[in-house]
Amino acid sequence: MKKLVLTLVAVMAVALTGCAAPGSASPTIGLSYIPNVQFSPFYVAETDGAFTAAGVKPTLRHHGESEDLFSAMLAGQEQFVVAGGDELMQARDKGMDLVAVASYYRAYPVEVIVPANSSIKSLTDLKGRTIGLPGKYGESWFALLVALRSAGLTEADVKIQEIGYNQIQALSQGQVDAVIGFSNNDAVRFQQQGFATRSLAVADSVPLVGACLITTTTYADQHPDVVRAVVAGTMTGIKSVVADPNHAFTVSGQYVTGLDGDAAATKAPRAVLAATIKLWTTPDGSVSPTLDEAQWAKMADFMAQEGLTATRQDPTAAMTNSFN
Repeated sequence: MKKLVLTLVAVMAVALTGCAAPGSASPTIGLSYIPNVQFSPFYVAETDGAFTAAGVKPTLRHHGESEDLFSAMLAGQEQFVVAGGDELMQARDKGMDLVAVASYYRAYPVEVIVPANSSIKSLTDLKGRTIGLPGKYGESWFALLVALRSAGLTEADVKIQEIGYNQIQALSQGQVDAVIGFSNNDAVRFQQQGFATRSLAVADSVPLVGACLITTTTYADQHPDVVRAVVAGTMTGIKSVVADPNHAFTVSGQYVTGLDGDAAATKAPRAVLAATIKLWTTPDGSVSPTLDEAQWAKMADFMAQEGLTATRQDPTAAMTNSFN
């Protein structure tokens, strides 16, 4: 009975989301992490007027560290959120009517990180090794499963250790042989700490989709012009950051503490910004909101096959390019 009540509450929340906006031209965008230069396109788009020019005046809202990705959206407190396409698929599998309306990261950001002097040269070398990750959830877990499949390995072939967000300590102190981390976060932190590492891609072609701009189908149907404006403003913000990282860093200092220090103090966040720019751009350096339908289909297949979703989710219902 308790499960049924919770399910009904979730369904009602989804149904109400479309009418809970604080105003059709004043949506709230959830940034699913503490203030960070990784969200500089939104800071720049707000500060430089890109959102206003597109016809929308959004409120930017950072999530708490323990806040669920989609709870605020389903409660009507947010109309958009930045989250992984794979995380969206799991949420849809649980009955949440979410839809991705634009790409944010053009490449998947999670990789396998090993010490620079490690004998692990390829994913197949992970056999019998201890691999650390925050836990068996989220994008780190999804990426590890991709890496194992790419190497022809199973979970039984490796030792998986849940280490929380202590990748630097675990790897540098030899507690694990490899860690799963983000190219624009963990890999940068290792570098700044002076611990030499190498990174291995989890696959030649990763069957997962990284960060996207997400809303609900109900809100998109009721406020198509707002969705289109938010997408346009976000893309202008990304282009501005790519074109002028220094300006983006200065603007981000109005939102993120600690960015107004000397060169030594700001070295790490500048490195994070440089690494994130690589995720925002396509191989030819361009910026585009377009979501790859074939990639979403591959992700739906992979997540169902790995049991990450109870059933294969319809990729055509989970994403749309109608607002580009």
